[in-house]
Amino acid sequence: MVGQTPHESVWRLARSQHGVITRAQLLQLGYTRHAIQHRLATGRLHAIHRGVFVVGRPELDMPGRWMAAVLACGPTALISHQTAGEIWGIRARRDRPIDVSVPAGTTRAVRGVRLHRRRSLGDRDRAVHHGIPVTSPIRTLVDLATRLSAPQLEAAVNEADKLGLVDPERLRRALEGMTRQRGVTALRHLLDRRVFRLTDSELERRFLRLVRRARLPMPETQASVNGFRVDFFWREFGLVVETDGLRYHRTPSQQATDRRRDQIHATAGLTALRFTHAQVRFEPGYVRQTLVRVVARLVRKPDRDTP
Repeated sequence: MVGQTPHESVWRLARSQHGVITRAQLLQLGYTRHAIQHRLATGRLHAIHRGVFVVGRPELDMPGRWMAAVLACGPTALISHQTAGEIWGIRARRDRPIDVSVPAGTTRAVRGVRLHRRRSLGDRDRAVHHGIPVTSPIRTLVDLATRLSAPQLEAAVNEADKLGLVDPERLRRALEGMTRQRGVTALRHLLDRRVFRLTDSELERRFLRLVRRARLPMPETQASVNGFRVDFFWREFGLVVETDGLRYHRTPSQQATDRRRDQIHATAGLTALRFTHAQVRFEPGYVRQTLVRVVARLVRKPDRDTP
């Protein structure tokens, strides 16, 4: 920036890069190799990777470590896979090597970094989040599909939707243009319109798997019924199902609210079922059998208007 000293420019750039800077950037800002070596010797710079330094104190937070890793891997490198999922907030943080995607011909190795050598990543695969070069949400999900189990991948897609990163319809359209790429088939299978539904929690995803095993039609999720957002709603049966997680529905006030909701649904002619976390997780057979029997009874009832 005009009017700034080299020292001020270094601090400004380092702050924008979570506390790190490269040797090449220092040289561009006017520092000589001797000046860089002097600052390393006096503790004003601290080497974290070859050619990458921490400015000031040596401690780095997680974003700083991510930024240092991607800078150490070259100008076209991107954080990817599990680490990209952590940056976007769709995967929980893990204490493991940082995933970085680099061009196929890259030969360098970086301590604490797991390299993914790739032939090409297009502009649509690239993004910057909190100043960190990272694979786009869609590319991140495709990469994660090569590593995650089906339930884990489903959870990641749901998180991406809740965070406003990408919705299932947009993800489906993007996959149409991706051929012969690892992970695409798994995502397409997951997003099959006949089986995929958005949910708010792992408990609800467990419940939907029970619905599939019971060979019942898939319900609407997070639908508005009688002024309430309900977990699951079979409009054709007039059936509302709520799943009560461990963290919710514990206080007397919340329990009273739950009962009132159920009563309002009943007054409107709907059947309301409520299953606990323990039932869904540890008594899946009982939950599945209850659903089948209730649906069979409702099918025999005359048609009714539903909200």
